[in-house]
Amino acid sequence: MTDYKKIFKESLDKLKEEGNYRIFADLEKIAGNFPQALNYQENSVSEVTVWCSNDYLGMSQNQLVIENMIEAINKVGAGSGGTRNISGTNHYHVLLERELCYLHQKESALLFNSGYLANQATLSTLGKKLPDCVFFSDEKNHASMIQGMKNSGARKIIFGHNNLNDLEKKLKASNAESKIIVFESVYSMDGNFSPVARICELAKKYNALTFLDEVHAVGIYGKRGAGVAEEKGVMNKIDIIQGTLAKAFGVIGGYITGNKEIIDFIRSFASGFIFTTSLPPCIAAGAYASIRHLKFSDIEKEKMFAVVNKLKSYLKKYEIPFIDSGSHIIPVIIGDAKLCKRASNILLDEFNIYVQPINFPTVPRGTERLRITASPNHTDKMVKDLATALKSVFNQLNIVKAA
Repeated sequence: MTDYKKIFKESLDKLKEEGNYRIFADLEKIAGNFPQALNYQENSVSEVTVWCSNDYLGMSQNQLVIENMIEAINKVGAGSGGTRNISGTNHYHVLLERELCYLHQKESALLFNSGYLANQATLSTLGKKLPDCVFFSDEKNHASMIQGMKNSGARKIIFGHNNLNDLEKKLKASNAESKIIVFESVYSMDGNFSPVARICELAKKYNALTFLDEVHAVGIYGKRGAGVAEEKGVMNKIDIIQGTLAKAFGVIGGYITGNKEIIDFIRSFASGFIFTTSLPPCIAAGAYASIRHLKFSDIEKEKMFAVVNKLKSYLKKYEIPFIDSGSHIIPVIIGDAKLCKRASNILLDEFNIYVQPINFPTVPRGTERLRITASPNHTDKMVKDLATALKSVFNQLNIVKAA
């Protein structure tokens, strides 16, 4: 007989032995005092500074966002009460989708309960429904995109990361009836940008659709926070822009935008949309307020990048190895899973600084890292404390510093 418990245990033991077993920090953000949080451990509670949040602009603490959410929950209650088709389309959803159309200058938009679901449901539907469909996928695409393409059953051709020559070679060699180029604008683990405009040129040349994941860019890049495609002036050349409400916009949820036929196609055929209870209206209200605020405010972005640049200067001064791709994401390279976990533990236990280790399979083995993200709310003292703590950790663990 199959010993299921043994299989589960052995698999988990292997993860622990490799240093890839995930342990969740029990955190409680302190309202009005972000990025400070309470860290609950077995017999103690301590205040820590969070340096790995995707709440890039601190909008989860923005008073306007909070007030709009409270107003909505007092007005219509907590949950939506159903799928979008069965009583779950609240006016707050309609307003938010309309605002997303304005943001990305598209005809239509569709909300999902997460960015993961938006990617998975959209790509799986396209792959299933389009005739003789082939995906051309950047090798560093997010797991949600990979899963969506896999679930579709369509063919997938992987091109080298941001490698335009490789992409064109593979597009040219394909006789597929339907082609979709799937890529991101900002890759979250390295913080680097894709050549969005050049990829659009190749898509036009080879009659391919473009699917662009802007989750780590919306709210931050572009004049109105619409992302890298806006910054590069090519939003009108992207067929489907996918984004999230859970990072720079500070709440939760995902979405796609595009022309009305594409969005209606996904709305009508994507089971991940059709059979899911819609987002609570208060979430939609908060996202709406956040998007509208960031469309006209540069203060949050300017403060965040000031913190980012200051931290990078300290890291260079202390010879801490990190990838500088010019974005807001700062990956500090450790290169070993166990050392990475130990570094994270020392930061937490000795310095009250929380940075989650990033190990395989999120990043390739040998590239394990501490993925640091700044916010407008990090002070000069917090920046200096983090840099000093990293210097101490690298010395304690004898981690090789930058040349």
